[in-house]
Amino acid sequence: MAREYTLHRRQTAPRSGIDYAAELNAEQHAAVSSPPGRALVIAGAGSGKTRTLTYRVAWLLDHDVESRNILLLTFTNKAAREMITRVQELVTADTSDLWAGTFHSIGNRILRRHADDLGFTRSFSILDRDDQKSLLSAVVAACDIDTKQRRFPKADVLATIFSLIENTGESLEDVLATRYPYFDDWIEQIDQVRDGYAKKKRDTNSMDFDDLLVLTVKLFEERPDVLDLYRGKFRHILVDEYQDTNSVQSRMIDLLAGDSNSLMAVGDDAQSIYSWRGADLDHILSFQRRYFNSRIFKIETNYRSVPEILDLSNAAIRVNQGRIEKDLRSSRDALGVKPALVPLDDPASQAAFVAQRILELRDEGIPLEEMAVLYRAHFQSLEVQMELTRAGIPFTITSGLRFFEQAHIKDVSAFLRFVTNRKDEVSFKRMLQLMPGVGPSAAEKLWQNWLATGLADKDEPPASWSEVMLGFKPPKKAAKDWEQLCYTLDELSPGGVFVPPSNMLFSVLEGVYDEYLKASFDNYENRRSDIEQLISYGQTFDDVLEFLAQLSLMGSVDGEPSGDKRAKDDECVVLSSIHQAKGLEWKVVFLIWLADGQFPNSRILDAEDDAMLEEERRLFYVAITRAKDELYMSYPMINPKSYTGDVIQRPSRFLDDCPADLVEEWHVGRGGWVDDDPF
Repeated sequence: MAREYTLHRRQTAPRSGIDYAAELNAEQHAAVSSPPGRALVIAGAGSGKTRTLTYRVAWLLDHDVESRNILLLTFTNKAAREMITRVQELVTADTSDLWAGTFHSIGNRILRRHADDLGFTRSFSILDRDDQKSLLSAVVAACDIDTKQRRFPKADVLATIFSLIENTGESLEDVLATRYPYFDDWIEQIDQVRDGYAKKKRDTNSMDFDDLLVLTVKLFEERPDVLDLYRGKFRHILVDEYQDTNSVQSRMIDLLAGDSNSLMAVGDDAQSIYSWRGADLDHILSFQRRYFNSRIFKIETNYRSVPEILDLSNAAIRVNQGRIEKDLRSSRDALGVKPALVPLDDPASQAAFVAQRILELRDEGIPLEEMAVLYRAHFQSLEVQMELTRAGIPFTITSGLRFFEQAHIKDVSAFLRFVTNRKDEVSFKRMLQLMPGVGPSAAEKLWQNWLATGLADKDEPPASWSEVMLGFKPPKKAAKDWEQLCYTLDELSPGGVFVPPSNMLFSVLEGVYDEYLKASFDNYENRRSDIEQLISYGQTFDDVLEFLAQLSLMGSVDGEPSGDKRAKDDECVVLSSIHQAKGLEWKVVFLIWLADGQFPNSRILDAEDDAMLEEERRLFYVAITRAKDELYMSYPMINPKSYTGDVIQRPSRFLDDCPADLVEEWHVGRGGWVDDDPF
């Protein structure tokens, strides 16, 4: 590390010609140009976090650090691609050897090289949520659990329980006690299923998303030589969104950093809002205690919001005890418009206000796509959706299935997954159950026929699938389709050699799937177009294993919400939960249902848990800091949809923490504005 430190402190100009001091503000420059070591960068909302990370990578490359010695860990593939693209625009250095991606994608790359050390082959399949559910259902059935007297948790719930165990480090007992107390009587059977699920994954040469992290950590802990290999490779580790790391991700970082590697973690404790999926705020709060001689850099200049909004956000979060002290400062001039607090009569009045104000703002020249309606829970958007529809205001909702999670995309990819991993029971059965007359029982029988051939354990696919599988006996109704299936599999790996992924997909579509599409879906043309788009995407890959890995990674935690399928130039208001809005920004934000019991929600209030309430306040902070110019906070004073009748609602307790002089209260009556000129 001594040589690298000297290089960082040299006075010669960087070969890229970048004037870092001119390109960055003083806070960013201090972090970007800091010498190797352990550093935590607290980058507040809108402060240029991505810019800081991007320039840090450029700085390293500019100061004789080889790209192969840099590891950039992110939480979305989009973030990794964006940062690497920006780096490539800044420097001339070759970045092809730089490892950048999500924790899961990096884990996948490592395990593809060392899976055999853990009892898997390198062609292992990656299970998504549906695959997990299918495998778990099979395990539950095999465990012969008596569910006639009481309800046993469904596969989807079991998958969540097991994921929480892996991501939090808590025991099954603790997870059930704190989150699923009504399943406590099933603890022995759930533990039995968990053991069976682990065995089933090994038997089918499959890993779920948690395994990509857990098994990478296991590999490092059990194989010091492998860990030393990657420690030697990744001399400079950069981590994005550090506040969102869970226990497994934190352990992975600790192992790779070791005692001497440089580590720069960038995040914002005030935006830690994912404890429900395992994120641990303490990782960022305890950074200096865990990393000896580490430094903290604070980036507090905000380029997004006007001072009036930042004053409110600073006051809102200051109440939290578990935080790193900082205050955002705006780089912009004040607009003279305070955030508005708007009490309304009821949910319908709230929706009417939002719709009316949106139309007025559009008339004032603000595009619809620069406006967003944010809420704590999706159901809170119902009245607004109805009112916007009545008013003819187009909107998009940031929800819905991602492209790679759609059933028809998963159907065609199942053919490729089985051909490359002949132990993949889930893909085999999904593929077969597309045929008429083939249900779970018939699929299981045919699966046993396949296992009996012994070809599932071979390293290469058979030279001719049809010669092997035409001898099986499918249900009579499926005879013709079965024959076509066998010949289609031949096209995917003729003579035991895989054709390119796009060719495989084309054979599946034209050979067996197009007729299924026509018979099964009323939007056949749209779904066929999706598959044609997937074929086009597949043309960028030569290796089918890499192609399938990317499908799985983008179809789960590494992807971004798809929302409605609208063209980028379509003008529409965004409706979003606050969790999904993190990282986004709009000129105008409407924050609705800001009432106690709604936000913070009643479950958190009833729990009387300070940590949970502080996370809810951080969520409030995230919502406020999405707004660039104008912020409208509203709540209905009466909620008529309670089981106990009309309920009078008080403003959110979070507003009690904000000085009254930071907001302007608006008064709206049923017949319109009470003020003569409220604007």
